[in-house]
Amino acid sequence: MKYGIHAGLWMAQWTDEITGILKVVADLGFDGVEVSLLGMSDEKALALGQAVRHHGLEITCSDGLAPDKDITSPDPQIRAAGIDYLRWAIATTAKIGSRGLAGVVYAPWGVFDPVNKPARAARSAEAFAAVSPDLENHDVTLGIEAINRFETDLVNTAAEAVAMAKASGSDRVGALLDTFHLNIEEKDIAAAIKCAADTLVHFHVSDNDRGVPGSGHIPWQEVRGALDDIRYDGWIVAEMFVIAGNPASADLNIWRNIEPEATDAAARALSFMRQTFQ
Repeated sequence: MKYGIHAGLWMAQWTDEITGILKVVADLGFDGVEVSLLGMSDEKALALGQAVRHHGLEITCSDGLAPDKDITSPDPQIRAAGIDYLRWAIATTAKIGSRGLAGVVYAPWGVFDPVNKPARAARSAEAFAAVSPDLENHDVTLGIEAINRFETDLVNTAAEAVAMAKASGSDRVGALLDTFHLNIEEKDIAAAIKCAADTLVHFHVSDNDRGVPGSGHIPWQEVRGALDDIRYDGWIVAEMFVIAGNPASADLNIWRNIEPEATDAAARALSFMRQTFQ
């Protein structure tokens, strides 16, 4: 296993400078950091890659789609813009020095159109098929994140993430599962993880309130057992949103401080991850 943490834990805006965050992450003992490509430029990507390597870290990337780059849209021009954006995101991920790009990469976050869900899901899979050569050329794997019903209607469960990944026909496209979302959407978290056995490419952890893993009621021994059963040995990344009022996470409805301080939350998360998954 490799243990990472999302830099968003400390960021007020997605465009914040994260060089200082990298030192904190390295000093705490994480293997790597996850960064959002929101607000990223080619110049920032090169500098970020150098800074990450300077601190002895590895890096994973996350991203999402804007409404004008919606690959589920019936408008071919909007879909084409979305595919172009995914190609940029894949190339940028590689430029930073990462081999993993994951997140809500199949539709704009917070857009709901359940009547047309089957057609939208099919268009997402077609877009992933179109960028499969880019993934291959840049040696990048794409992870489709299953998130809860309040954030999307398109991919809520592990089974839906797996189905979309397989529909793409690409060995470079898989599933990202997150314990916060699994806790909301799955009747059996362990069974959901096992459902993604041959498709799981990335794994996020936080507890049921998006705080420090181990501080709430997620059934962590079941999570660990399921990951062991499918022989998952990739990244486990703590993605926590714990500080009220941060513009970066305003749309996630963090109305109170879930944890008192970000760096302390990161340290406790890493300790729990090592004890639970190592």
